[in-house]
Amino acid sequence: AVSALPEHAHKGPHGIIAFHDYEEGLAYAKEVGKPILLDFTGYACVNCRKMEDFVWSTSDILPILKEEFVLISLYVDSKEELSNEEKYVSKETGKEIETIGNKWSDFQIKEYQANAQPYYVLMDLQEQNLNTPIGYTPDVEKYKNWLNEGLDNFK
Repeated sequence: AVSALPEHAHKGPHGIIAFHDYEEGLAYAKEVGKPILLDFTGYACVNCRKMEDFVWSTSDILPILKEEFVLISLYVDSKEELSNEEKYVSKETGKEIETIGNKWSDFQIKEYQANAQPYYVLMDLQEQNLNTPIGYTPDVEKYKNWLNEGLDNFK
């Protein structure tokens, strides 16, 4: 049987159910009662692809990502235009926020004082961090420990 994807979701790397919109992903996480893996990424991000290809794909990590978390991948380099009503000037940087990528980059700067990709945040359903966010972590064991720490703190 083919299971239908949740509304607004798509198949992310390695078939992980993923959301490209923060609010839609958060709503789904609340619906299913799972913590969130917030993934600040980019289409042109080489280290993001390395993480997906060499860490996320492993037998130690992939089941955790597929079963335990709701993945929200926010592409900071998306060129998709925001509607005129959604455009604004960033309070943090003073830059005009005109694309979806600008919006997620500004969100990352505002919420996490970070502007690097990949950047991973584990959150509970009240949008509180479950542990310290991390960036590029090619060590599978270290990444697994980080995920498990977040899960333990969620429970």
